[in-house]
Amino acid sequence: MIHETAQIDQGAQIGMDTKIWHFCHVRETARIGAGCVLGQNVYVDTDVVIGDNVRIQNNVSLFRGVVIEDDVFLGPSCTFTNVSRPRSTYPTPTSSYEQTLVRRGASIGANATIICGVTVGPWALVGAGAVVTRDVPAHVLVLGVPARFAGLVCRCGRSISFSCGSQSSATCECGLSFQLRDGRVTPS
Repeated sequence: MIHETAQIDQGAQIGMDTKIWHFCHVRETARIGAGCVLGQNVYVDTDVVIGDNVRIQNNVSLFRGVVIEDDVFLGPSCTFTNVSRPRSTYPTPTSSYEQTLVRRGASIGANATIICGVTVGPWALVGAGAVVTRDVPAHVLVLGVPARFAGLVCRCGRSISFSCGSQSSATCECGLSFQLRDGRVTPS
């Protein structure tokens, strides 16, 4: 389903059962997976890659260099950049755009800003209004400006807590179990 006000440039690839709403613009070499939803006024630049089952809320712009894996949620008006030192009088060559990667299952809150060159790990959660300036590990919740560690989250989004020590386990209310080893969370 593509709304009549959306502009899809020739050559853009859009997967089955993807919905693109009012006033969206998808550029010519963008690739969008199956089962996605792009809310009103979403911009998808050239060479952007979006996986399957991604939810992009209103007013999100994905610029060249952004890669979104499967099952990601992007909250309203969250922002991505692709140049570290932008200057109007010294335009950045296309080859210098930095890649930003949002891994499977991650969620970015409303009005969060993701500075280019970072990776948001699988199932990580970026709080609303946070400014992410460095990589976010898997299952980590970050909040604030700049974004800082605020806890650990399950795939379902609930907080998970571990007993003291560098190696321990925890089970979420939803039933998933996790191991904490040397500061890294992995499903068990």
